[in-house]
Amino acid sequence: MKIAEQVTFGAGLLDRAAEWRGDADRLTHLAETARILPMWRGKPLINRGTEQQIDLAYLPLSHAELAIRKDRLVFLGRDDVGPLFAADVSDWQPEGDMPDPNAFLDQTWQHFPDTPDSHGFAELRGTMAQLTPLQAEVAATSRSILEWHRIHGFCANCGEKSISAQAGWQRNCPACHRSHFPRTDPVVIMLITHGNAVLVGRGAQWPEGMFSLLAGFLEPGETIEAATRREVFEESGVRVGQVDYLSSQPWPYPSSLMIGTHGVATTTEITIDPNELEQAMWVTREDMLDVFAGRNPDISPARKGSIAQFLISNWLADRLD
Repeated sequence: MKIAEQVTFGAGLLDRAAEWRGDADRLTHLAETARILPMWRGKPLINRGTEQQIDLAYLPLSHAELAIRKDRLVFLGRDDVGPLFAADVSDWQPEGDMPDPNAFLDQTWQHFPDTPDSHGFAELRGTMAQLTPLQAEVAATSRSILEWHRIHGFCANCGEKSISAQAGWQRNCPACHRSHFPRTDPVVIMLITHGNAVLVGRGAQWPEGMFSLLAGFLEPGETIEAATRREVFEESGVRVGQVDYLSSQPWPYPSSLMIGTHGVATTTEITIDPNELEQAMWVTREDMLDVFAGRNPDISPARKGSIAQFLISNWLADRLD
């Protein structure tokens, strides 16, 4: 797919400067004047400029809430301006609204102290389409790496508490000396078509009327093509023949790589797995155009910025080559 890297989070513009990760003295010096992105419980600090455009809100290490957490910095890389770091400030206690863990999308806002009123923590899934490609990549990288540290604090081999190393891109066990590295979980997300129609489904906990492409995790020893066919059949009962790769998207919830494929269905009868889907159906190209235009009161598309929305919109525009 010629425009594959236009998908949100997938621009590949960040220079990760991996050669600097082992140079602790250099990174300590760089951090003193670098831009640091605070992350609070997976939410990046943003500057709400306008409804159409928002930006990541970087802070210096001298900010009081960062200075006391400087041992938690993770080096992200560098851009044309200079080095970038992320800092986990999840133990900071905000005033006002707290996220609802049962909500499909966190719409709360937490203002960070000693910053302008326009600065606060916002859910990345609700803001990703308004960030520049580089900013979206920085935010997704920050969320993934910090979440990895949060849930992988102990050695998987012996259970001892591990220690961050390599500027945050490795954890070492002081007991058994095993090294652990950030993981990425591959997921296939499938644009399944039959003639002029596309297969979509919805989960039971999704907002009313929201439909998206079917998706599922790859299993050990499985190819992308085999996973596409298996997942579609397991979830919908539809058989798939030819499968082609389209695009991929890093998805930091918490650390997936969404692998977009195009599969051609060889059957059309739908039998859903109720443990996976609440509903699935075929939607014609003409009807999907109405969905994207907001003219269908019963169906809403996948959220802007998701690879599902990206793939469907390019299928509608006949740009899958």
